[in-house]
Amino acid sequence: MGILNVTPDSFSDGSELGISHTSTFELDLDKVLRRAEFMVQEGAAFLDVGGESTRPGAGEVEVAEELDRVIPVIDALRENFDTCISIDTSAPEVMEEAIKHGVHLVNDIRAMTRNGAIDAVAASDVAVCLMHMQGQPRTMQEEYFYDDVVAEVLQFLDERSSACSAAGIGKERILIDPGFGFGKSVSHNFKLLRHLDRFSSLQLPVLIGVSRKSMLGEITGRDVKERVAASVSATTLALQGGANIVRAHDVAATMDAIRVHCAYKNET
Repeated sequence: MGILNVTPDSFSDGSELGISHTSTFELDLDKVLRRAEFMVQEGAAFLDVGGESTRPGAGEVEVAEELDRVIPVIDALRENFDTCISIDTSAPEVMEEAIKHGVHLVNDIRAMTRNGAIDAVAASDVAVCLMHMQGQPRTMQEEYFYDDVVAEVLQFLDERSSACSAAGIGKERILIDPGFGFGKSVSHNFKLLRHLDRFSSLQLPVLIGVSRKSMLGEITGRDVKERVAASVSATTLALQGGANIVRAHDVAATMDAIRVHCAYKNET
C-alpha cells in the first residue's frame, strides 16, 4: 500500500505534493500522479490517499477542506490507474463522498467510532480497515497506559470488528491494524511487533504501518528520510508475524522485502 499524503503537515512527507511556490498548501495533481505512477510501477497494489495529518500533535481538519484535498486525487487516480484506492479518513462525510467517487477501502485510524462512520461503510460494498489508537492525534504521544498492550489492542479490534459485522459489514470486508505509533511507547510498539502473530486469532487480514515511524528513529537515531533500512527490517519482522498488507512510503524497498519473505516462506 503506497502512501499519498495530500497534506501540508504529515510527519514524513508533508507538503511534498503541493505547489511549491505558494505560501499556503495547494494540491499539485501532476506531482500526485507522478508519485502514484512510481508507486504502481514499483509494485503498489493499493494507493492510500489521506487529507488529514495524523502525526503526533496534529490538529483536526475541517471536512470541507479534507474533501477539497482528497476528492480530486481520487478522481485522477481512478482515471489514470487500474489499482485499488484507499481513503485514509475518520470523517463519515468524507467516507460517503469518497465511496461515491469509487474508492475500494476506507482506512480509519479511529476504527469507525465516529457517529455515522459505520453506517457510511455499511451502505456500500467497500472494505474497511480498523486501527487501534489510544487517545487522539493531538495528544496521543503525551500520555498512554496499558496493563497488557497486546491483549488490549487485540480486544479492542475484536470489539470493533464485531460492531461492524453487527451493522452489516461482512467479515470478508474487514481488515485490522494494531496502530503502531498511535498512543504507544517504543516498547509497546515492539511488543506488538513481537507478538503480531496473535492477531491471526481474529481471522482477519492484518495491515501494518511502520514506515519511517518514530519507533524506528528512537532505535536507530536516524531522521525521518533516513529510515528506509529500518522500515524494511520492521516490515520483514511483521511479515514473519503474519502481516498481509504493508503500508509504506518507500514502495520499491518494501517490495524487495516482501519478495524475499515470500521466497523464504515458499522454501520452508
